[in-house]
Parts: sequence; C-alpha cells; structure tokens
Amino acid sequence: MKVSVVIVSYNARYYLEQCLYSVEKALERTEGEIIVVDNDSPEKPIDFIRDKFPNVHFIESKENLGFAKANNLGVEKAKGEYVLILNPDTLIPENLFERILNFAQEIDDVMGAMGVRLIDANGNFHPESKRNIPTLQNTFGKLFGTLINKKNSKGYYKTEVGELDIAPAEILVGAFMFLRKSVYEKVGGFDPRYFMYGEDIDLSYSLELNHYTNFYFGDISVIHYKGESTRKDKKYLKIFFGAMELFIQKYYRKNSMEYGLYWLGLKLRFAYANFMGRFKDEDIKVSKKVDLNELISIKSRSEIENHTQILLDGNQFSHQEIIEIISEYHTSEREFYIRPKKMDVIIGSNGVSHIENSKD
Repeated sequence: MKVSVVIVSYNARYYLEQCLYSVEKALERTEGEIIVVDNDSPEKPIDFIRDKFPNVHFIESKENLGFAKANNLGVEKAKGEYVLILNPDTLIPENLFERILNFAQEIDDVMGAMGVRLIDANGNFHPESKRNIPTLQNTFGKLFGTLINKKNSKGYYKTEVGELDIAPAEILVGAFMFLRKSVYEKVGGFDPRYFMYGEDIDLSYSLELNHYTNFYFGDISVIHYKGESTRKDKKYLKIFFGAMELFIQKYYRKNSMEYGLYWLGLKLRFAYANFMGRFKDEDIKVSKKVDLNELISIKSRSEIENHTQILLDGNQFSHQEIIEIISEYHTSEREFYIRPKKMDVIIGSNGVSHIENSKD
C-alpha cells in the first residue's frame, strides 16, 4: 500500500465528513487507506458518518489522548509506505497524492516531512505552513509581536521562501505532514508528552536533527479552516504555553542562560494574555445560520468578480476547482462558502450552517 492518511478528530463532524469525501476522491488515483482516530468526542460524530464511509478504519479512543498520542496510534495501525498526518478541518484536491508522491520520490534520500500551501476558507495564506527553527530572537518576536532588529536575521515564519515556491523549510505544521512511515518511526513519531500544540514543531526539528530535510511544496494548496475543532479558552492557554515550555526544556536546557530567557519570556507572555482577558473561562462555539438566498451560487469563474458572498456547490465544482477558485479570487472583502457534495450544510470561515431555505 502506498499511502495511509491518518486523521485525528475531536468534535468536528461536518468538517471531518467533508474532509473524508475529499480524501476518498484523491485516493481514487493512488492505492491507500484512511484511518480516523476519534479522541473521545462528546458529540460522537463517528456515529453519524460511519455508514457513509465503509472503507474508512475508525478507531474510537475511550479517552482524549491528545493530538500526539492519537496520531502515533493511527500511524502504528497504518499499512502505507507513506503516511499523511491530516487535520479533519481540511479539504484536499483530487490530484494531491500524485503530485506530492512524484516530488517525494525525487528527493527520497533526503526528505524528512513535506508540507503544502495551506489557506483558510477565504483564500488567505497560513504563514505557519513554512517556518524557521525556533531561536531566542524569532521566538520572542512571535510571542511579543516584535523582533530585535538584526541584519540577516530569520523570523519565525520562513518569509524568505515564497508562498508558491518549492523549497526546504525546517518547521512544518501538523495540519498536513507527509512522510515515509519508516522515517516517522525512526525519529519516534510525535513526542507523546505534548497533548496539543508544539508537537509539529518538535517532530519537524527532530527530523532536521536526524539529518533529514523538510520541504515546503507551495505548488499545491489545501484548505485548512484552522482551529474549528479547537476551543480558545483558559484551558487552551495553559496547554499552549505548556507545550512551548516542554519544547524549550527539551532542546535548550543545556544552555542555562538561553533557557532562562526562553522560560522568562513564556511566563511573561502567559501572564500578559491571562491579565488582558484574551481567553474566556469557557469558549463555546456557536455556528452562524446562513440563508442560501443571501449567497450567490456561481456556475463559472466569470461570475465571481461582481460578488462578495459566493457559494461554491460541490455538485458543480471538483475539490481542486473549489480550492483554485478560492485561492485565485480571494480579496479582503470576499467570503466563500462551500456546499459539499452529498451534504446538506454550508461550510465557511464562520462555521457550519444547516441549509434552511434553498433556491433549488
């Protein structure tokens, strides 16, 4: 078997369903399998979608293992030569695997992991798709929104590599990481001490330390709704900064001065976020209802320019076409919504909306 797609899901029913349809379509061109690890979701999304995907291997954990352990469990069950770690709130194009497999085989001797160009639901690029190795300078820049000016210094994001480039990039994002299963296992996979956040930086860095080269493949775009299954409350705040603290302990403890500065910076940033009330006691996501009559359902690209609220119907466009349209025609004022094929919902940047008044 060539590819195993491992998806760890937590309360992401409609995103997961859309994602699975897109992965199944892409795997029509490649021998592969799909493994979904559900992290004890209270909403039990697998109960609603299991019958729609008889060929998907669902693993239901009895507890929330966290992102790292759950992915390691999925990879352990994988039979593919390559594994794709994929978030459930993603949409991939039909030609994904043939494109990345061709490139992976060209650089097979040196490749660690490969990432792609991730965009949000309205076509905005996610800069974390390609990052530099964390240093004291760029980490403080990320934490506090400023950098000490230094000639030739590298920032947190790898801006020296263009959005559409294909080039080495030391740090990739866990929403999409493609690599050989043997390489994943050789470096130990995700460090299970990370519950959520930081594990992708850790794995990327571990690959680089083991003399592999990570690559950013900007010639392929994937939609990542980004955090739709993640709560942004005080619990998140503690987990996020706890992950960052684990990373600096693991890699910078030997240099007591550098470690001390990292540790102090994290503590100050945590205290500041908490003091400013950036995170609520509990974050409850409320989906906005969208009336189809308020959206413009287009039939071709020529209809886009005069509209700002655009509906892309999965019965009209392929996943690849949807991603290309959103990427090419995005503006700061324009919003895109997707009505996935076989689903009676609309998915956009503001969440999932059940169809109420259809034009059909």
